[in-house]
Amino acid sequence: MVFSRCPKDRPTESQRPKMTDKTTMTDNMMTSLGLDRPESGDDTVVPFTLDKLDTRGRTVRLGDALDTILSRHNYPAPVARLLGEAVVLAALIGSSLKFAGKFIMQTQTDGPVNLIVVDFDAPDGLRGYARFDHDMLVKAAEEGRTKPAELLGKGHLAMTIDQGEHMERYQGIVALEGNSLEDVAHTYFMQSEQIPTQVRLAVAEFTQKGDHRPHWRAGGMLVQHLPEHGMSHIPDLPGDGDFSNPETADPHFEEDDGWNEAKALMATLDDLELADPELSSERLLFRLYHETGVRVFPPMPVVERCTCSADRIEDMLSTSFTAEDREEMAVDGEIEVVCEFCSTAYHFNPHQFDVKN
Repeated sequence: MVFSRCPKDRPTESQRPKMTDKTTMTDNMMTSLGLDRPESGDDTVVPFTLDKLDTRGRTVRLGDALDTILSRHNYPAPVARLLGEAVVLAALIGSSLKFAGKFIMQTQTDGPVNLIVVDFDAPDGLRGYARFDHDMLVKAAEEGRTKPAELLGKGHLAMTIDQGEHMERYQGIVALEGNSLEDVAHTYFMQSEQIPTQVRLAVAEFTQKGDHRPHWRAGGMLVQHLPEHGMSHIPDLPGDGDFSNPETADPHFEEDDGWNEAKALMATLDDLELADPELSSERLLFRLYHETGVRVFPPMPVVERCTCSADRIEDMLSTSFTAEDREEMAVDGEIEVVCEFCSTAYHFNPHQFDVKN
């Protein structure tokens, strides 16, 4: 496997509680924890709770769905890894929607990868697209600046929840200032949702004997502190929105011990564990939280699915452009529209709209 990054300052697996021969599971315990079923595989989201730590979360494993999104455009490897992280993050957040809507995550920045768009179409559809500047990317590679945060540069990330027609959209915007998508997610939930959140993302290329090319896969985990006691679980929002600024942060606030433990154990995860095709979400969660207890819920499937269609594009051409515009778009008497997400090409006669109207 080739992994997107390998931080040196992250706690290691050796720092988490070890499972021993006494770590056994009775049938009743397995049932109560939601583990009395076959383990989930790729392209699934698995919700879970850590009741003793007042924490909930989700894990995601992406295989074929991610590989389809990334290999369709033949992105350079650094771009594919960055888009892969964005797809994992969108799956972790979008899978929490309880209605038939859409979660849209979009970055606009000044870096080599200047645009990323990922849609999660509830309850299970994923699609994603990245736009990059070839010359800037080559220069960044020559200078060794290919970490996800370096490829993004500065700009902003917008997270939008589209509840459907005739419903109001909800949008949160976070500044991108040379930080990673993990860091941006933490900031988004702290400032927009007031929910302490930690996120881990990992993307890898995986090759098995007999494969004609490497395949992309990824994993991720999100945990959130949500105590039921009504206690304050987050400091008052500083005036500048920066919780790490010692001049504006609340010096008297102390984080809950349970939340600190949940974060510390999650921090021992490495990229190999998150993206390992042989390690299921259930097995990973039990490995992490067997001492504190973890309750696992049924997996939710995720698929690669584009929402483009000939009817939608025809309607867009008909309502958003004049007859003169459509004539100018035509090449050899035909309008071609190619979906940036799935690369499907649609063809229209510019005069068909006159007949329709």
